[in-house]
Amino acid sequence: MELLKNIRLKIGATILKEKAVKRKKRMVYKNFSLVKSIGIVWDAANKDEFQSLSKFYHEMQKRNIDVQIIGYSTLKKLPDAYTAIRYLACIRKHEINMFYIPESNDTRNFIKKEFDILIDINFDKLFILRYITTLSNASFKVGLFESNNQDNPFDLMMEIKKPVSVDNYLNQVIQYLEMMNY
Repeated sequence: MELLKNIRLKIGATILKEKAVKRKKRMVYKNFSLVKSIGIVWDAANKDEFQSLSKFYHEMQKRNIDVQIIGYSTLKKLPDAYTAIRYLACIRKHEINMFYIPESNDTRNFIKKEFDILIDINFDKLFILRYITTLSNASFKVGLFESNNQDNPFDLMMEIKKPVSVDNYLNQVIQYLEMMNY
């Protein structure tokens, strides 16, 4: 069964690579004070991280920055905290095709949206979330440093000691973005 999963994942990766090549990558970032929207791609498996994301959302709202989060959950029932929140969409197993490519309307809309910044919180490197990050129309993408991945979609990579806490990661991302001026 594991062999079949690996074959399907390789096919999915090939499809992603073909789609990524067709996209014109355009990195645009001037200053954090000009940011109006942030997209977050998140592995929703760790329910404890949602507190940090909610806190981040409210901090950005105070700065008049719109935040949207898309997560992936393997849970059969989503936690109550995830439901009925307008800034969070969760992809579920039944919304993934046989090659682990997400096919929901939420996914398509998130990929199409032209966020000023996309922050990848996919610490376990799930293919489903990598797919969204890679194909996203975001102007500037931030993620964790990966020394062995030549196909990374990031414009800024953060190197943080493991274990990585979402709170610390988000704080450092904003701190670096505030320092950058082009």
